[in-house]
Amino acid sequence: MREQIGEEVSVVMIYSSVKHLALPHIVRWQNRDYRVGKIGYHHTISKGKTLYHIFELVDDDSTMWFRLNFNTANLHWKLEAISDGLPA
Repeated sequence: MREQIGEEVSVVMIYSSVKHLALPHIVRWQNRDYRVGKIGYHHTISKGKTLYHIFELVDDDSTMWFRLNFNTANLHWKLEAISDGLPA
């Protein structure tokens, strides 16, 4: 079931100097750590002077889907939505 969340979350990122790529690695939500599996989608959105990075990804067990929003103005992460893949 897909749910809108809208909560700030903690995220551990990794950066590869070889690939010039920064990606979320672990998402901490509701006192649980979710290791990032496959990142299915990444795009950016500009609102005024602020750039947002939007990531859609699954955990490493492929049981949970997350939509994360990274605000480059304040460096905060927000969990916008989740899904456990089950129908409502």
